[in-house]
Amino acid sequence: MKKTIRDFDLSNKRVIIRCDLNVPLKNGVILDDNRIKKSIDTINYAIEKGAKVIILSHLGRIKSKEDKINNSLYPISIRLSELLKRNVIFVNETRGLVLEKTINNMNPGDVVLVENTRYEDFPLKKESNNDKELGKYWASLADIFINDAFATSHRMHASNVGIASNIPSGIGFLVEKEINILGDFLSSPLRPYVVIMGGAKISDKIKVIDKLVNKADYILLGGGIANTFLKAKGNDLKESIYDAENIDFAKEMLNKYPNKIVLPVDGYGSLAYQDGLDVVYNDTNDISSGIMLLDIGPKTIELFSKYINNAKTVFWNGPLGVSEFKNFEYGTKQVCELLKQSSAKVVIGGGDSAASVIRFGYDKFFDHISTGGGASLEFIEGKKLPGIEIIEEK
Repeated sequence: MKKTIRDFDLSNKRVIIRCDLNVPLKNGVILDDNRIKKSIDTINYAIEKGAKVIILSHLGRIKSKEDKINNSLYPISIRLSELLKRNVIFVNETRGLVLEKTINNMNPGDVVLVENTRYEDFPLKKESNNDKELGKYWASLADIFINDAFATSHRMHASNVGIASNIPSGIGFLVEKEINILGDFLSSPLRPYVVIMGGAKISDKIKVIDKLVNKADYILLGGGIANTFLKAKGNDLKESIYDAENIDFAKEMLNKYPNKIVLPVDGYGSLAYQDGLDVVYNDTNDISSGIMLLDIGPKTIELFSKYINNAKTVFWNGPLGVSEFKNFEYGTKQVCELLKQSSAKVVIGGGDSAASVIRFGYDKFFDHISTGGGASLEFIEGKKLPGIEIIEEK
């Protein structure tokens, strides 16, 4: 069992908390502060115990100087101040004298937010490649490290594994909750156990099916992953997106598990990957020329309902269509409604599926909405997450 924040005397200690404050921004305005709110309990606990709290987080991907301008954590520091009801000191650098002096001048209960850890990714990807010197440097700023960013725990970064390799470490309340709830899915799900998978990150997810198909009773597929399997069956997908590199894998899975993998039978599409165009309905066996499938259809919902209505446990990762487009939110909304009416224990596996559920107003109806898309998927697959494995045992 991993140490938690409760296992440390935090009084007058410098405590680095790795949070996930990677929220959507537009022109410096936060569009959804759910991830910030999820971090508050752990931060408040450290404050109440007299810690000097240093917060690290990433925001977006940093591949250029322009990315640095557009992905500063400064707007997050303002919202964090409001939620904590205290001033959060923002330091607009990831290392250096200003940061060191600010931390040295902290009093118990003070909170410092350090600039986006991925600023260290340009140009040398020091954060994402777990640069040892960077991990040592951040560790030198504190006495204790707490990982409360479940969403990045499947990555070996300087801001989680790097720091934890150098100073005493534990997990925060958010990570503890994720481990406990998702652990039930891994060890003893009530059956029938149904996995629903969709989303745009085809190559990241498709091989996971090889692991989950042995754990789940049925896997319902949508999005680009489903297209890849339909292509493997021989369907002419016209302009629809699929993963050409994994066609053989999909064929193998369909041959081995023909009764476990459930594919769409109809869908909605248009002539291009954009909203506002004419919507075309198609059977997946007879897609119109030039059409790109972007959502599942009513016959697929009827098919999926047979599995969802009988399920005792459901894990859902990834929207069933391009749900951010008004014209192609049908399938994802309908699955939300099916799950709302279901008596199954339902966990939403973070990422875009969680964002869709929250945007459509269904977040209060499910047992758990994970903060980590890729991390939750890897966890229920049975993989060890480096950001958690490195944490000290009790």
